[in-house]
Amino acid sequence: MSNYKITERQIIGMIFEFIAEIIEGSWVGELSMPFDSDQASEEYAWLGASPAMREWIGGRQAKGLRENAFSIRNKKFEATVEILCDWLRRDKTGQVKQRIMQLAARGNTHWASLLSTLIINGASTTCYDGQYFFDTDHSEGSSGTQDNDLSIGISALPAAVHGSTTAPSPEEMQQCIIRAVAAILGFKDDQGEPMNEDARSFRVMTPISLWLPTLSALGMDKVGYGESSQIATMDGFKIRPVGNARLSSWTASFSVFRADGGNKPLIRQEEVPLQIGVKGEGSELEFDEDKHQYGIWASRNVGYGFWQSACLVTMT
Repeated sequence: MSNYKITERQIIGMIFEFIAEIIEGSWVGELSMPFDSDQASEEYAWLGASPAMREWIGGRQAKGLRENAFSIRNKKFEATVEILCDWLRRDKTGQVKQRIMQLAARGNTHWASLLSTLIINGASTTCYDGQYFFDTDHSEGSSGTQDNDLSIGISALPAAVHGSTTAPSPEEMQQCIIRAVAAILGFKDDQGEPMNEDARSFRVMTPISLWLPTLSALGMDKVGYGESSQIATMDGFKIRPVGNARLSSWTASFSVFRADGGNKPLIRQEEVPLQIGVKGEGSELEFDEDKHQYGIWASRNVGYGFWQSACLVTMT
Protein backbone atom coordinates (compact mmCIF):
# COMPACT_ATOMS: atom_id res chain seq x y z
CA MET A 1 0.00 0.00 0.00
CA SER A 2 1.29 3.45 -0.88
CA ASN A 3 1.99 5.85 1.99
CA TYR A 4 0.55 9.32 1.30
CA LYS A 5 1.42 10.84 4.68
CA ILE A 6 2.98 14.30 4.58
CA THR A 7 5.49 14.88 7.36
CA GLU A 8 6.13 18.03 9.40
CA ARG A 9 9.60 18.27 7.87
CA GLN A 10 8.14 18.21 4.35
CA ILE A 11 5.66 20.98 5.21
CA ILE A 12 8.34 23.22 6.72
CA GLY A 13 10.47 22.58 3.65
CA MET A 14 7.58 23.58 1.38
CA ILE A 15 7.03 26.84 3.28
CA PHE A 16 10.72 27.73 3.04
CA GLU A 17 10.72 26.80 -0.65
CA PHE A 18 7.74 28.95 -1.56
CA ILE A 19 8.47 31.97 0.67
CA ALA A 20 10.54 34.30 -1.48
CA GLU A 21 10.96 38.04 -1.10
CA ILE A 22 10.17 38.84 -4.72
CA ILE A 23 10.84 42.55 -4.47
CA GLU A 24 13.35 43.58 -7.12
CA GLY A 25 11.67 44.16 -10.48
CA SER A 26 8.19 44.35 -8.94
CA TRP A 27 6.26 47.55 -8.32
CA VAL A 28 6.87 47.02 -4.59
CA GLY A 29 10.62 47.33 -5.10
CA GLU A 30 10.39 50.14 -7.60
CA LEU A 31 8.10 52.39 -5.58
CA SER A 32 9.30 51.87 -1.99
CA MET A 33 12.49 52.43 0.01
CA PRO A 34 13.55 49.58 2.36
CA PHE A 35 14.72 50.40 5.89
CA ASP A 36 15.83 47.99 8.59
CA SER A 37 14.54 48.51 12.13
CA ASP A 38 15.88 47.34 15.49
CA GLN A 39 13.26 48.77 17.83
CA ALA A 40 9.53 49.23 18.24
CA SER A 41 9.40 52.51 16.33
CA GLU A 42 11.76 54.36 14.01
CA GLU A 43 11.93 58.14 13.65
CA TYR A 44 12.89 59.65 10.31
CA ALA A 45 14.39 63.11 10.01
CA TRP A 46 13.27 64.30 6.58
CA LEU A 47 15.86 66.81 5.40
CA GLY A 48 15.17 69.49 2.81
CA ALA A 49 17.10 69.91 -0.44
CA SER A 50 20.63 71.20 -0.86
CA PRO A 51 20.92 74.73 -2.33
CA ALA A 52 21.24 75.25 -6.08
CA MET A 53 24.46 76.45 -7.70
CA ARG A 54 24.87 80.24 -7.77
CA GLU A 55 27.43 82.62 -9.20
CA TRP A 56 30.22 83.00 -6.64
CA ILE A 57 30.11 86.67 -5.75
CA GLY A 58 31.72 87.64 -2.46
CA GLY A 59 31.99 84.80 0.06
CA ARG A 60 30.22 81.46 0.14
CA GLN A 61 26.58 81.51 1.25
CA ALA A 62 25.99 78.36 3.26
CA LYS A 63 22.37 77.37 3.79
CA GLY A 64 20.99 75.00 6.39
CA LEU A 65 18.61 72.15 5.56
CA ARG A 66 14.94 72.18 6.46
CA GLU A 67 13.94 69.33 8.74
CA ASN A 68 10.68 67.44 9.17
CA ALA A 69 10.37 64.42 11.46
CA PHE A 70 7.92 61.53 11.52
CA SER A 71 7.91 58.00 12.90
CA ILE A 72 6.78 54.56 11.77
CA ARG A 73 5.83 52.00 14.43
CA ASN A 74 6.39 48.33 13.68
CA LYS A 75 3.47 45.93 13.90
CA LYS A 76 3.42 42.15 14.21
CA PHE A 77 1.59 40.23 11.52
CA GLU A 78 0.84 36.52 11.33
CA ALA A 79 -0.99 33.87 9.34
CA THR A 80 -1.53 30.35 10.70
CA VAL A 81 -3.14 27.29 9.16
CA GLU A 82 -4.47 24.34 11.17
CA ILE A 83 -4.30 20.88 9.64
CA LEU A 84 -5.83 17.66 10.96
CA CYS A 85 -3.36 14.79 11.23
CA ASP A 86 -5.87 12.66 9.34
CA TRP A 87 -5.50 15.04 6.36
CA LEU A 88 -1.72 14.67 6.46
CA ARG A 89 -2.13 10.89 6.31
CA ARG A 90 -4.78 10.87 3.56
CA ASP A 91 -3.71 13.72 1.25
CA LYS A 92 -3.79 11.81 -2.05
CA THR A 93 -4.92 14.84 -4.10
CA GLY A 94 -2.37 17.36 -2.78
CA GLN A 95 -4.88 19.62 -1.03
CA VAL A 96 -2.64 20.11 2.01
CA LYS A 97 0.27 21.05 -0.25
CA GLN A 98 -1.94 23.63 -1.98
CA ARG A 99 -2.92 25.20 1.35
CA ILE A 100 0.73 25.36 2.43
CA MET A 101 1.67 27.01 -0.87
CA GLN A 102 -1.15 29.48 -0.34
CA LEU A 103 0.14 30.30 3.16
CA ALA A 104 3.58 31.04 1.72
CA ALA A 105 2.00 33.17 -1.00
CA ARG A 106 0.31 35.28 1.69
CA GLY A 107 3.76 36.06 3.03
CA ASN A 108 5.09 36.93 -0.43
CA THR A 109 2.28 39.41 -1.16
CA HIS A 110 2.11 41.02 2.28
CA TRP A 111 4.19 44.08 1.32
CA ALA A 112 1.88 44.68 -1.66
CA SER A 113 -1.13 44.47 0.66
CA LEU A 114 0.30 46.99 3.16
CA LEU A 115 1.46 49.42 0.47
CA SER A 116 -1.84 49.22 -1.42
CA THR A 117 -3.73 50.21 1.73
CA LEU A 118 -1.33 53.12 2.11
CA ILE A 119 -2.01 54.23 -1.48
CA ILE A 120 -5.79 53.95 -1.06
CA ASN A 121 -5.63 56.15 2.05
CA GLY A 122 -3.22 58.65 0.51
CA ALA A 123 -5.85 61.37 -0.01
CA SER A 124 -6.83 61.34 3.68
CA THR A 125 -3.60 60.53 5.55
CA THR A 126 -0.77 62.97 6.25
CA CYS A 127 2.85 62.51 5.21
CA TYR A 128 6.11 64.17 6.33
CA ASP A 129 5.06 67.76 5.43
CA GLY A 130 1.83 67.59 7.46
CA GLN A 131 -0.36 67.53 4.34
CA TYR A 132 -2.25 64.56 2.97
CA PHE A 133 0.05 62.43 0.81
CA PHE A 134 -2.19 63.19 -2.20
CA ASP A 135 -3.13 66.85 -1.75
CA THR A 136 -3.77 70.03 -3.73
CA ASP A 137 -1.67 72.43 -1.63
CA HIS A 138 1.73 71.02 -0.73
CA SER A 139 4.23 73.80 -0.01
CA GLU A 140 7.79 73.78 1.36
CA GLY A 141 10.17 76.73 1.47
CA SER A 142 10.47 78.21 -2.02
CA SER A 143 8.52 75.44 -3.78
CA GLY A 144 5.28 77.37 -4.19
CA THR A 145 1.92 75.59 -3.91
CA GLN A 146 1.95 72.20 -5.63
CA ASP A 147 -0.83 69.76 -6.48
CA ASN A 148 -0.47 65.97 -6.72
CA ASP A 149 -4.20 65.29 -6.38
CA LEU A 150 -5.57 66.05 -9.83
CA SER A 151 -9.24 66.18 -10.84
CA ILE A 152 -9.64 66.01 -14.61
CA GLY A 153 -12.92 66.54 -16.45
CA ILE A 154 -12.56 64.02 -19.24
CA SER A 155 -15.51 65.34 -21.29
CA ALA A 156 -13.51 68.52 -21.91
CA LEU A 157 -10.40 66.70 -23.14
CA PRO A 158 -9.62 67.03 -26.89
CA ALA A 159 -10.38 63.40 -27.66
CA ALA A 160 -12.00 62.01 -30.81
CA VAL A 161 -13.76 59.32 -28.77
CA HIS A 162 -15.20 59.94 -25.31
CA GLY A 163 -16.12 57.43 -22.64
CA SER A 164 -17.18 57.75 -19.03
CA THR A 165 -15.23 58.30 -15.81
CA THR A 166 -15.44 54.58 -15.01
CA ALA A 167 -14.82 53.49 -18.62
CA PRO A 168 -12.73 56.20 -20.30
CA SER A 169 -11.65 55.91 -23.91
CA PRO A 170 -7.98 54.96 -24.41
CA GLU A 171 -7.34 58.48 -25.73
CA GLU A 172 -8.84 60.08 -22.61
CA MET A 173 -6.84 57.72 -20.42
CA GLN A 174 -3.68 58.61 -22.27
CA GLN A 175 -4.18 62.33 -21.81
CA CYS A 176 -4.89 61.88 -18.08
CA ILE A 177 -1.71 59.83 -17.68
CA ILE A 178 0.35 62.47 -19.47
CA ARG A 179 -1.02 65.22 -17.21
CA ALA A 180 0.01 63.23 -14.14
CA VAL A 181 3.50 62.64 -15.55
CA ALA A 182 3.78 66.36 -16.36
CA ALA A 183 2.78 67.23 -12.79
CA ILE A 184 5.49 64.96 -11.35
CA LEU A 185 8.11 66.40 -13.73
CA GLY A 186 7.19 69.90 -12.57
CA PHE A 187 7.39 69.41 -8.80
CA LYS A 188 9.99 71.59 -7.03
CA ASP A 189 11.92 71.15 -3.79
CA ASP A 190 12.12 73.64 -0.93
CA GLN A 191 14.89 75.51 -2.76
CA GLY A 192 12.60 76.07 -5.75
CA GLU A 193 14.55 73.59 -7.90
CA PRO A 194 12.89 70.84 -10.02
CA MET A 195 12.97 67.51 -8.16
CA ASN A 196 12.18 65.18 -11.05
CA GLU A 197 13.72 66.76 -14.15
CA ASP A 198 15.78 63.59 -14.72
CA ALA A 199 12.82 61.21 -14.29
CA ARG A 200 12.31 58.83 -17.20
CA SER A 201 10.49 55.80 -15.75
CA PHE A 202 6.91 55.81 -14.42
CA ARG A 203 4.33 53.31 -13.21
CA VAL A 204 0.60 53.80 -13.81
CA MET A 205 -1.31 51.92 -11.08
CA THR A 206 -4.99 51.31 -11.72
CA PRO A 207 -7.83 49.22 -10.35
CA ILE A 208 -8.55 46.24 -12.59
CA SER A 209 -11.63 48.03 -13.95
CA LEU A 210 -9.33 50.63 -15.58
CA TRP A 211 -6.55 48.26 -16.59
CA LEU A 212 -7.73 47.58 -20.17
CA PRO A 213 -8.10 51.25 -21.21
CA THR A 214 -4.70 51.86 -19.60
CA LEU A 215 -3.09 49.05 -21.62
CA SER A 216 -4.67 50.47 -24.77
CA ALA A 217 -3.57 54.01 -23.90
CA LEU A 218 0.03 52.99 -23.36
CA GLY A 219 0.16 50.78 -26.44
CA MET A 220 -1.37 53.18 -28.98
CA ASP A 221 0.75 54.48 -31.85
CA LYS A 222 -2.08 56.56 -33.30
CA VAL A 223 -5.00 58.36 -31.64
CA GLY A 224 -8.02 60.37 -32.67
CA TYR A 225 -8.01 60.99 -36.40
CA GLY A 226 -4.62 59.40 -37.03
CA GLU A 227 -2.40 61.76 -35.06
CA SER A 228 0.70 60.29 -33.42
CA SER A 229 0.22 59.17 -29.84
CA GLN A 230 1.68 61.61 -27.32
CA ILE A 231 3.07 58.75 -25.23
CA ALA A 232 4.58 57.07 -28.29
CA THR A 233 6.46 60.28 -29.10
CA MET A 234 7.88 60.73 -25.56
CA ASP A 235 11.37 59.64 -26.57
CA GLY A 236 13.39 58.13 -23.72
CA PHE A 237 10.43 57.76 -21.35
CA LYS A 238 9.17 54.42 -20.05
CA ILE A 239 5.58 54.28 -18.74
CA ARG A 240 4.38 50.87 -17.58
CA PRO A 241 1.00 49.72 -16.22
CA VAL A 242 0.22 47.99 -12.92
CA GLY A 243 -3.21 46.45 -12.53
CA ASN A 244 -3.80 46.30 -8.77
CA ALA A 245 -6.81 44.25 -7.67
CA ARG A 246 -6.51 45.69 -4.16
CA LEU A 247 -7.66 49.11 -5.42
CA SER A 248 -11.24 47.94 -6.00
CA SER A 249 -12.64 50.93 -4.08
CA TRP A 250 -11.32 53.20 -6.83
CA THR A 251 -13.75 53.42 -9.74
CA ALA A 252 -12.66 56.62 -11.50
CA SER A 253 -9.18 57.10 -10.02
CA PHE A 254 -5.65 55.89 -10.66
CA SER A 255 -2.15 56.87 -9.57
CA VAL A 256 1.12 57.54 -11.35
CA PHE A 257 4.48 57.08 -9.63
CA ARG A 258 8.05 57.87 -10.53
CA ALA A 259 9.83 54.49 -10.69
CA ASP A 260 13.47 55.58 -11.02
CA GLY A 261 15.73 57.74 -8.85
CA GLY A 262 16.22 57.67 -5.09
CA ASN A 263 13.18 59.73 -4.06
CA LYS A 264 10.72 56.86 -3.63
CA PRO A 265 7.10 57.62 -2.75
CA LEU A 266 6.72 54.85 -0.15
CA ILE A 267 8.70 53.25 2.70
CA ARG A 268 9.07 49.57 3.74
CA GLN A 269 10.30 49.19 7.32
CA GLU A 270 11.20 45.74 8.67
CA GLU A 271 12.23 44.69 12.17
CA VAL A 272 11.82 40.91 11.81
CA PRO A 273 11.58 39.25 8.36
CA LEU A 274 9.19 36.37 7.74
CA GLN A 275 9.58 33.58 10.32
CA ILE A 276 8.01 30.13 10.57
CA GLY A 277 6.34 28.71 13.71
CA VAL A 278 5.11 25.13 14.17
CA LYS A 279 3.01 23.11 16.59
CA GLY A 280 3.64 19.73 15.06
CA GLU A 281 4.89 16.25 15.78
CA GLY A 282 5.13 15.59 19.51
CA SER A 283 3.30 18.78 20.53
CA GLU A 284 0.49 19.01 23.07
CA LEU A 285 -1.82 20.09 20.23
CA GLU A 286 -1.10 16.85 18.39
CA PHE A 287 -1.58 14.77 21.55
CA ASP A 288 -4.78 16.51 22.70
CA GLU A 289 -6.52 17.30 19.41
CA ASP A 290 -4.69 15.34 16.70
CA LYS A 291 -3.87 18.54 14.82
CA HIS A 292 -0.86 20.50 13.63
CA GLN A 293 -0.52 24.26 13.19
CA TYR A 294 1.90 25.94 10.78
CA GLY A 295 2.31 29.69 10.81
CA ILE A 296 4.34 32.58 9.48
CA TRP A 297 4.92 35.95 11.15
CA ALA A 298 6.88 39.18 10.73
CA SER A 299 7.35 42.57 12.40
CA ARG A 300 7.18 45.43 9.91
CA ASN A 301 5.22 48.42 8.68
CA VAL A 302 5.00 50.91 5.84
CA GLY A 303 4.87 54.69 5.52
CA TYR A 304 4.82 57.56 3.07
CA GLY A 305 8.03 58.79 1.50
CA PHE A 306 8.26 61.54 -1.13
CA TRP A 307 4.85 62.75 -2.27
CA GLN A 308 6.71 64.52 -5.11
CA SER A 309 7.16 61.09 -6.76
CA ALA A 310 3.43 60.37 -6.88
CA CYS A 311 0.24 61.78 -8.36
CA LEU A 312 -3.40 60.76 -7.94
CA VAL A 313 -5.82 61.34 -10.82
CA THR A 314 -9.57 61.35 -10.38
CA MET A 315 -11.60 61.56 -13.58
CA THR A 316 -14.73 63.67 -13.33
